[in-house]
Amino acid sequence: MREMKINRLLLISYSILIILSDQISKYIVLNTISYQESLVLVPNILKITLVKNTGAAFSLFSNSTSLLTFISLMVSAALITILWKFTPRSKFNSIALAFLLGGTLGNGIDRLFKGFVLDIFELIPFNFPIFNFADIAINVAVLFMILELIKIKK
Repeated sequence: MREMKINRLLLISYSILIILSDQISKYIVLNTISYQESLVLVPNILKITLVKNTGAAFSLFSNSTSLLTFISLMVSAALITILWKFTPRSKFNSIALAFLLGGTLGNGIDRLFKGFVLDIFELIPFNFPIFNFADIAINVAVLFMILELIKIKK
């Protein structure tokens, strides 16, 4: 029982680290460059570009901030409950839940306090949407969920 409580605290700590990384990086960029301005971080690979995203992934549901904020808060509350009350099925499942919580709350904080999400990372060689640490965490969560499904099928 004590081991599970420590494990749960570790998972919540991962989520908090993701939230802090996301919010601190956005704060630094917001205080370094203007909106729509870019700063090359790694030539020909990555630049920092500050944009407002009023939607969700790939700008879906643009201008639906209230709905997306509500969904973000409800999903976060559900994830906290799951992490705290239930025993994770596996390491992949645990990591997926922790990263999903961190990413959901990272973007949820933006929506709640700013009315939009700040996106900052732009991959230069690809025509890919600008993203942030919270988005990366959500994608890592999906990857671990897929790995969990593959493991179950085997």
